[in-house]
Amino acid sequence: MLLLSKKQDWLGNIRGDILAGLVVALALIPEAIAFSIIAGVDPKIGLYASFCIAVITAIVGGRPGMISAATGAMALLMVTLVKEHGLQYLLATTLLTGVIQIVAGYLKLGSLMRFVSRSVVTGFVNALAILIFMAQLPELMNVTWHVYAMTVAGLGIIYLFPYLPKIGKSVPSPLICIVVLSAIAIYLKLDIRTVGDMGELPDTLPIFLWPDVPLNFKTLEIILPYAIPLAMVGLLESLMTATIVDDLTDTNSDKNRECKGQGIANIGTGLLGGMAGCAMIGQSVINIKSGGRGRLSTLLAGIFLLIMIVFLGEWIKQIPMAALVAVMIMVSIGTFSWASLRDLKTHPMSANIIMIMTVVVVVWTHNLALGVFVGVLLASLFFANKISHFMYVESELNDANDTRTYHVVGQIFFNSSDKFIAAFDFKEAVEKIVVDLHRAHFWDITSVSALDKAVLKFRREGADVELIGLNEASATIIDRFGVHDKPEEIDKIMGGH
Repeated sequence: MLLLSKKQDWLGNIRGDILAGLVVALALIPEAIAFSIIAGVDPKIGLYASFCIAVITAIVGGRPGMISAATGAMALLMVTLVKEHGLQYLLATTLLTGVIQIVAGYLKLGSLMRFVSRSVVTGFVNALAILIFMAQLPELMNVTWHVYAMTVAGLGIIYLFPYLPKIGKSVPSPLICIVVLSAIAIYLKLDIRTVGDMGELPDTLPIFLWPDVPLNFKTLEIILPYAIPLAMVGLLESLMTATIVDDLTDTNSDKNRECKGQGIANIGTGLLGGMAGCAMIGQSVINIKSGGRGRLSTLLAGIFLLIMIVFLGEWIKQIPMAALVAVMIMVSIGTFSWASLRDLKTHPMSANIIMIMTVVVVVWTHNLALGVFVGVLLASLFFANKISHFMYVESELNDANDTRTYHVVGQIFFNSSDKFIAAFDFKEAVEKIVVDLHRAHFWDITSVSALDKAVLKFRREGADVELIGLNEASATIIDRFGVHDKPEEIDKIMGGH
């Protein structure tokens, strides 16, 4: 059972969480509508999803203060499904996505975040900051000067308001930005794009809705190929966002619980007529920078969102998009790791390549999962290459008993096995070879095969070979997969001759 968090998570920062939740709710509206349009569904599908996912993850998620809702990364994966099969199959896919994510949580796949290096996380953050900024550009193209003036004024309010005495620190500046610019636009009757121009807001509460699809294998064949990538991308973005919020707040979170929480939220949104979603780095940063820290901020973001779109729709429609663009530009500036540019001079070249390639792949493909996969793959290759350099072999000859002793030091695995074999002189005419493995470790079947090859080559040259100093783990893998001390296995390899 997933239990409610301790009292501190809910009531430890009431005022900050209420104000932050209000700012996040306002910023969620245009994004949820935009992501619905991307997916090819009615705007209310994204808005209901954002409400539902935020509320459920606030209660059962593993990261207080993180905002989850409908996202662009998930919406892009739904386009073909909606076009070919319609909304009901999207809702069924959302339910299956949630089930897969819950299973991932119980399999403790959240622990795999340990394999994501700091360079990959930095690249992911920088790429998202760039994507968030790029997403605002359509709102700033082919528009009147009023939009630019409002956007600049909004940024001025966001960055300068906190310096005002007393009030500056007590109210989130993004909220002031939205309220002030909305008041100006309404008073001056400015002809600029508003939230209402994005799409029609729903005027009713969501209702329980079981997807109207046949429960058979044909349906599973249709939805499974979409549910698996949706679950993967959703978990990846959520876990990466949780890691970033961990850093911003200097706290830890339960990644496996987050997997389960995201899954329960997606099942909930599927039953209320919403699309699948996941954590949002942009909204999470808005929440943190507006003073939100606890689960209350996430819960209220969802509740405020629903109240606004259903009961205050006429007012919300009048919010100028320029105000929200200013907030999102602030998010992109705050999200980007500017220190990473300075660190390019001091960090190792491999770390810089990993970070830059992660950014390039994510920005180029708009696929967060692919960018992180490339980053993790590069990090693994660089690490394997680095570790292989620490493996070396020294030797000494004892003329008295005609024995050559090889001292092997370091890690023997797929990338260092060739170097291991090359360190031996198989043509030297000696009576006995001793291979000292006290300071060596064998990791995989490639390294075991390399040891077999070395021993058998020495024996072919007429030398007696003795292995000494194997640690228990190495001895276990060699005993299981090695053949140099198993005559019957050698006969099989040699074809029985």
